[in-house]
Amino acid sequence: MKTKPLLVFTISLMLALIGWVQFFPGPFFRVVDRLESYPDLKFLHIFTVTLFYANAVIGTLWEARGLLSRDLPIIRHTYRTVTFLDATFTAPLILVAAFSGILLARLYGGIWTIGWVSTALTLFLGSGIFWLVADIPTQYRVRRAFERVPVDVTEVPSELQRLLWLRLAINIASLLPLTVVFYLMVHKPEMRTVGRVLGWP
Repeated sequence: MKTKPLLVFTISLMLALIGWVQFFPGPFFRVVDRLESYPDLKFLHIFTVTLFYANAVIGTLWEARGLLSRDLPIIRHTYRTVTFLDATFTAPLILVAAFSGILLARLYGGIWTIGWVSTALTLFLGSGIFWLVADIPTQYRVRRAFERVPVDVTEVPSELQRLLWLRLAINIASLLPLTVVFYLMVHKPEMRTVGRVLGWP
C-alpha cells in the first residue's frame, strides 16, 4: 500500500483546519458549535493524544531495537511497519487530537488566552513542523537507500545505517516537546501566554 498520498492528504487537512481556525474563526465555530459536548470532547482528546504519543514512543523504541540487532531483514520490516503506521494511524490521530484540542480550548476561554494551552499548542505545532521538515524527507531518503540494497544482502550498508540512526534521533527530538505537552495537559499550571512572553499586544 502506498502511504504517501494518505499522509499528504492528512497533513494538508490538518494545516487547512489550523488555518481555518486561525483566520476564519467565526465560520469555523458556527459549524462545530453543535458538536460541543465537554465530556465527549475531553474523552476524544485524551484518547487520541494518548494513542498518538504512545505509538510514537513505542515506534521509536522498536526502531532502536531493530537497529541494534544489525539484522537487515529485521530493520527493513521494522522501518516499513513504522512508516506504514505513521501514515495510516499516527497522522489521523494527530488530526483528531488537534481538532478536539481546539474545541476544548474554546470551552476553556480560547487558545491564546490561557498560558498552558497556548504553550502546549506552540510546542505541538513546533514538533509537527520539525517532523514535517526533518523526518518526512529522511523517511524517503531511507526508502531510496533500502531500494538500492539487494534483497539477498544481510549486512546493513553504512549509508543506510547512518540515515536510520539520523531518523531515530529526529524521532527522539520530536518526542521531547510532546512530553512537555502531556505534562501541561495533566497539571494545567498557571503561566503566562505565549503572546505575553513574546511581548505581543
